[in-house]
Amino acid sequence: MIALLAQAETGSGGALSGLLFPVLMIAVFYLLLIRPQQRKAKAQQALVRSVAVGDRVITIGGVHATVMSVDEDTMRLEIAPGTVITMARTAVARKLVDADAPSDGV
Repeated sequence: MIALLAQAETGSGGALSGLLFPVLMIAVFYLLLIRPQQRKAKAQQALVRSVAVGDRVITIGGVHATVMSVDEDTMRLEIAPGTVITMARTAVARKLVDADAPSDGV
């Protein structure tokens, strides 16, 4: 009789712990993988929306350029005096501020 009670308690506890582990794994994946990726995607979208004419940017290909014009999906970038290329707006990796701008000195 005691053995049956012990087995019944172990069986229900095992089911609870069996359900608890997958729930904890889902929570860990959400906190460590999904949520940071969503934040990064939102930050990239905000960056793309904030690009304006005259901004200095670095593209995902590493090209340093000045924004000459911005359309809905594309932008024209001046990479050298008189050299203008057209790229997708989503190709912007980051905007340069005065502190980030390369200096002409050594």
